[in-house]
Amino acid sequence: MTNDQMDKIIQKKRFNKKTIYMMAGGVLLLILVGYGYQLSLSKVYKADADKLTISKVVYGDFEDVVLLNASVVPLTSVIVSSPEGGTVAEIFTENGASVIKGTPLLRIANPNALSGYTASETSITEQINQLRKVRLDLEQNQRVMTQDMMLIENTLRTARRKYITDSVLFAKKVITRQEFDDSSQDYEYSRGRKDIMRVAVKQENDSRIMQLKQIDISVTRMNESLETIRQNIENMTIKAPVSGRLSSYDPVIGKSYTANEMLGKIDVLQGYKLQAGVDEYYINRVKEGQSANCEFNGKTYQLMVRKVIPEVTGGQFQVELVFEGKSPDELRRGLSLQVKLTLSDNSKSLLLAQGQFFQSTGGSWVFVLKDGKAQKRNVKIGRKNYQYYEIMEGLQKEEEVITSSYDQFNMYDIIEVSK
Repeated sequence: MTNDQMDKIIQKKRFNKKTIYMMAGGVLLLILVGYGYQLSLSKVYKADADKLTISKVVYGDFEDVVLLNASVVPLTSVIVSSPEGGTVAEIFTENGASVIKGTPLLRIANPNALSGYTASETSITEQINQLRKVRLDLEQNQRVMTQDMMLIENTLRTARRKYITDSVLFAKKVITRQEFDDSSQDYEYSRGRKDIMRVAVKQENDSRIMQLKQIDISVTRMNESLETIRQNIENMTIKAPVSGRLSSYDPVIGKSYTANEMLGKIDVLQGYKLQAGVDEYYINRVKEGQSANCEFNGKTYQLMVRKVIPEVTGGQFQVELVFEGKSPDELRRGLSLQVKLTLSDNSKSLLLAQGQFFQSTGGSWVFVLKDGKAQKRNVKIGRKNYQYYEIMEGLQKEEEVITSSYDQFNMYDIIEVSK
């Protein structure tokens, strides 16, 4: 082998066929993966137009109102309860009856309470009798002291006459000094005795007046306690506190009630109001004094929110509405009326009909339809009423939106709508 041949460099091929095929396959795989990823970003669902609700975005007056299903209830209801617990012994009337104030409704039996009342009544009566005896003793003592005072005054008059007579006789020396001194001494003694007795009578009178006053106060209080006890015994017969119609009243003989537990209600027949549940969505927007209206027998009546009860139960809070002016004559408890409650004045806005799509998206996006395809679009929804949502951003007038439920295709980006 020559040196030229030995010095010649043999060059290797950089890529053989196998390597080229592998690289081509890798590129193709990347293309397929990219295409698949692109498809995943633009998932398509095919839907029949007849099974969708499609609504146009319109521009018009937004009525800021909410529809309520209200029940007719009496303007005033009074709860009937028993101040003392016990079991039902007698029933005198039935649910739905018209009653006047004082009508017996039922009688509650409570032997333990009755026994306690009777024992207290006996004890108080004995104390009153004892105080009356003290009063009699005080009055007797006053009479004795009065008699004593009369006797002392009479003795003083006699001693004074004798003293005056003896003074004359002694001056004429008819009687001795000893006889005159005895008369003078008797007179002075009687005067002193009267002064002492006068002080004693005054002290006794002051004490007697104070004691009699205390006795009168004590007897008055005890009589009030007796009256309360007797009233409690009488209250075991439950009577109508007002006149009206008895409702929510279902006692049964032997049924037990605790103290102050509701036995029923009396609806005062002096007018009606409406009571309605409102979706908690509106809890910060419903206020006392807001206007409302309802239709009854072809006439429209104006209402006002009188009371808002903010406690939420089952997704709703309660409101009470009263009629402004005369209420319909034909109203009856339990009737249902549809009320339109105005939250604020009308305003011009873009409007989209209400639909079940809101449950799937929360109002954050919608499917907008154009040329047979609907695509997702973010939107901003403001207020809502019984017909429309107020569109703040994301949609234009005349655009079409799928407003029916998105449950079947809310994971897709594009809806192909076939007619």
